[in-house]
Amino acid sequence: MTLKVGSKGEEVKALQSKLGLTADGDFGPGTEAKLKTWQAANGLTADGIAGPSTLAKLGISESSAPAAAIPPSAFKLDKLKGHIPDAVIAQIPDTAAKFGITNVLRLAHFLSQCGHESGGFKAVNENLNYSADGLKKIFPKYFPGNISESYARNPEKIAAKVYGGRMGNGDEASKDGWKFRGRGYIQLTGKSNYTAFDKLVEEDILANPDLVATKYPLASAAFFFQSNGLWSICDKGADDATVTAVTKRVNGGTIGLADRLKHFKEYYSLLA
Repeated sequence: MTLKVGSKGEEVKALQSKLGLTADGDFGPGTEAKLKTWQAANGLTADGIAGPSTLAKLGISESSAPAAAIPPSAFKLDKLKGHIPDAVIAQIPDTAAKFGITNVLRLAHFLSQCGHESGGFKAVNENLNYSADGLKKIFPKYFPGNISESYARNPEKIAAKVYGGRMGNGDEASKDGWKFRGRGYIQLTGKSNYTAFDKLVEEDILANPDLVATKYPLASAAFFFQSNGLWSICDKGADDATVTAVTKRVNGGTIGLADRLKHFKEYYSLLA
């Protein structure tokens, strides 16, 4: 990040506040003059340009202020070609406009989490094809004793039992757990979540839940981010701590953190 005459926005406000100026967000001659004076007094080249060294000494980072909102059309989506599938890139503009992806930080955090959770934007349906032993390990509460034997390798029965009677689903017999199983790049799960998402898209998602996987895998993931307050975490910065914080909200832990960090840095570098 480099700020100079003509720069505008929240980062300029942060700079002006550090310099004791009125924070109007407009880097004009007055800000330049004050910055030159400050740079000279602090052993820096007095050029009136706030580059990395000046900003670091002032204690300003990209996380010091929320990133300015930009329209989806301003994203450098062409830079993502070859890094994520074209089909995903095509979904970004509408998804960003509908679900609050207003800056590069949000988009890079979002894509890195979606990519990891879906195995490289490949998985759009929850894999519930568990063995008996797998059911005992992953869902011990629902499969005590030898009950898992009658459910093993039967995804429909497994989903109906595990998700029955919760998240807005009917009981196991209703098979709502299967109908509203996890779909999308960050799996939308449960009738309550499908109902909330249904209000934001044109089609009847409750009657056609497979649309979450086929048409709205990215939008449903953005809905998850928006409804769970993740954008405000994304806005905190491009550092490892922020990626970790986002990961914990998405994953419930830090599984796959190294891969998420790698791809966040890749996408952020391309988009910035």
